[in-house]
Amino acid sequence: MASIDKPPLGTPTVKWRFPDIHPEGRKYVAIAAAIALLSLFVFDFITWPLVFLTFGVAAFFRDPIRVTPQGEGMLIAPADGLVTMIQRVELPPELRGPQALGEAPMVRVSIFMSVFDVHVNRTPITGTIRHVIYISGRFLNADLDKASEENERQHFIVEDKNGLRIGFTQIAGLVARRIVSFTKPGDMVVAGQRVGLIRFGSRVDVFLPEDYAAQVTLGQRTIAGETVIARKGGAAVTGISQ
Repeated sequence: MASIDKPPLGTPTVKWRFPDIHPEGRKYVAIAAAIALLSLFVFDFITWPLVFLTFGVAAFFRDPIRVTPQGEGMLIAPADGLVTMIQRVELPPELRGPQALGEAPMVRVSIFMSVFDVHVNRTPITGTIRHVIYISGRFLNADLDKASEENERQHFIVEDKNGLRIGFTQIAGLVARRIVSFTKPGDMVVAGQRVGLIRFGSRVDVFLPEDYAAQVTLGQRTIAGETVIARKGGAAVTGISQ
């Protein structure tokens, strides 16, 4: 019997490609493209700026493939962006109580997303969506601490197979005007799965259980679905990224 040659270890089998555009954004790309095309016949001097705007809208709604680390005792970043705050805070009222995250203060890791970041958000753990709580509010700069209490926001609570509950919050910002959820209570999700999107600049907060230590530092950039932001029983990473 003829032997089957196997490719040597390290042989590349994946090629780079342009990220897909998330379905939530395709209509906006189509609208921008239509306006750019119309300007060609009406005000052709603004056609090129509108073409660049179309590419910008497409880039905003890009939805790249992510490879999520596998294993126990890890929390995965729910958002692309800059870690701007790591501090112990009182829980938002919506996340308090025995059916939520309890009453004790928790460490909050805040990830700020600029308009240049990917805005598709992902769940930090595998489990069941227990709560999705939407709250209308203001549109302050999402980088401000008070934005977590005053801005439009949406809380998620995910419970894993061992009963661990993780809460994270999508917060709208100055430019963001819509928080979109892809899941509902009762849905099963796996770590790194897409759960929502915030349009045009915003922030995501993650609340760490007491026995989880932050694995990111202030100023560090995270990648949704890939960066490990906290680990159970580990030592906290300290310092400020330069």
